[in-house]
Order: sequence, then structure tokens, then C-alpha cells
Amino acid sequence: MKQLVLDIRPDAPPTLGNFVAGGNDELLAALDTLATLPGHVYLWGPHGSGRTHLLRAAVSATTTAGRVALYVPAAEAGGELPQTADTLLAIDDIDALDPDAQVALFNAFNRAGRNGQKLLLAGNAPPLQLVLREDLRTRVGQCLVYEVRPLDDEARAAILRTLAERRGLRLADDVTDFLLRHGRRDVPSLLAVLDALDAASLERKRAVTLPLLREMMQTGLEI
Repeated sequence: MKQLVLDIRPDAPPTLGNFVAGGNDELLAALDTLATLPGHVYLWGPHGSGRTHLLRAAVSATTTAGRVALYVPAAEAGGELPQTADTLLAIDDIDALDPDAQVALFNAFNRAGRNGQKLLLAGNAPPLQLVLREDLRTRVGQCLVYEVRPLDDEARAAILRTLAERRGLRLADDVTDFLLRHGRRDVPSLLAVLDALDAASLERKRAVTLPLLREMMQTGLEI
């Protein structure tokens, strides 16, 4: 939890430094030395675990280091992927690639050695469970594979407390407990609720309490 001191606002540009590590220290260390890793890399984890943040952060870090890097979400992959030499090609949500895009990614694997590309891929399941064409699934399985481990409740609660304190808010324990029991548990969703509570507290000049949260839910706040 040492990374809680860093900027993890929802609108903060994604970096490796502002990703809340939780149990992902090894993964972050690998991405920090991505250029020197042998072969390609595949990250998998559930929705909200931070896969997109990590891909965008790796692209940003690579660009800052003076190399070309491109982020391509599955919806924009199409039937042909960039062939720019010496490039980091980050393909997100490969489990959602359409048939043409799957062929394009398979071809990218085949030419990566010749043109110096490195592939950084992300999906929602380990390679053997991906619903992809078999030859592509085999190639993904040959990557360095890392699971993006979700945060536990202790880490989520610590994040909420830390960010509330920065805003000058006192977040009652029962509010945090309620959100973790009944709300969406990914960090962006929790931070969006905290933003709404902050705004309501200022507008109504009330402390952030469970009754305030319940009132906001009755008027349309989704947690």
C-alpha cells in the first residue's frame, strides 16, 4: 500500500507511478523495464482491475523514453494493425477482437521479430480461457503472462480514507463499509462516488455520513 500517497484522481493521466499496486508489485516492476523484457507481454484481469490504465501508462512511459508507442483498443483494431518499426504496440481487450482484428493480431505476432515491434496485450481471462482463434490463442499463451490482481477491501478502504483526507473530508467508517458491501468495487467507481459525496457535502454544508449517502442514492446516485 506504499503507493497510496500518489495521485490517483480519476482524471489523472495514467502512469505506472499512480497505479495503486496492491498485490501487483511484480507486474509493475516488469512494465517498468518493458523494453528489456524478452518477448511479448499479456496482462489479464477482471473489468476494473486496471488493465487499461497499465497499457496507457506503458505507452506513455515508452513515448517519454523516446520510442514510438501506440495504444489500440479492440474496437479500433480493424483488419490491419500498425506496422511501424521499433514500436510498442499495446492492444487492449483482445478478448473483444472481431475475426478480422484477430487475423491482424496474429499477423502482428508473425512480423514483430522482423520489424522490432513489441506487443503488450490485455484481456479478461488467462490465455487458455480466451475465446479466440486457436493459432492466436497459442501465440498469446507464449507471451510473458501476468495477472492483474484486484485490490482487497482493506486496500480500497485505505484509498478512500486517504483521498477523503486530502479533500478535508472525514469519511465515516460506516460509509466506507456500506460502499464496499453494496457498491461497485473498482477504484474508478469508488472515486466517482467520493467526488459526488464531496460535492454534496459542500453544497449542503453537511458531513459525509451514511444518511447523506442514502439521501443521494434516493435522488439518483448510483454506487
